[in-house]
Amino acid sequence: MPQHRVVVLLAAGAGSRFDGPEHKLSARILDGDARTVIERSLANALAADIGPVVVVTGAAADVVPTQLADAVSVCHNPRWADGQITSLRAGIDAARALGATSIVVGLADQPFVEPGAWRAVAEHDGPIAVATYAGRRANPVKIDAEVWELLPVVGDEGARALMRVRPELVREVACAGSPADIDTTEDLRRWQSN
Repeated sequence: MPQHRVVVLLAAGAGSRFDGPEHKLSARILDGDARTVIERSLANALAADIGPVVVVTGAAADVVPTQLADAVSVCHNPRWADGQITSLRAGIDAARALGATSIVVGLADQPFVEPGAWRAVAEHDGPIAVATYAGRRANPVKIDAEVWELLPVVGDEGARALMRVRPELVREVACAGSPADIDTTEDLRRWQSN
């Protein structure tokens, strides 16, 4: 059966550790082109050309930039405060409606995950494929439909909980780039000064 992959970009959190004037995903990275955190994350996910991109929103429903709104599907998770798994499950439901046989999940606050990392994980065999950077597991993570029902139903973890209890399902994929996330204004300033 041919693979039909859907990218699920989780953008539902409140960003409560970020004390800037806007939601952290709307903060500008100022890397020469002044894109926001989510603009860069979305641009990399779209450039990977894996398949349709679903953005799961929550605390801030309007974080998807207008210029990219036509390139993605937006799925709002009203239960975002109940933990990350609710956003992942909302993304799975949206991907299922698109006929997905697997999803490739990433976080919108990780703007330095390169298109090549998205592609490498998406194309890897195994029910779960996880990116590694210098030997450490991070995003993105590919999850085949055959294991979606094994994911937890509550909690603030996505696939990590399943990977811990079912390590035989997991394949690691060495990737280039950085999985650094922007959680605080200090994180943002560190990248702005590079």
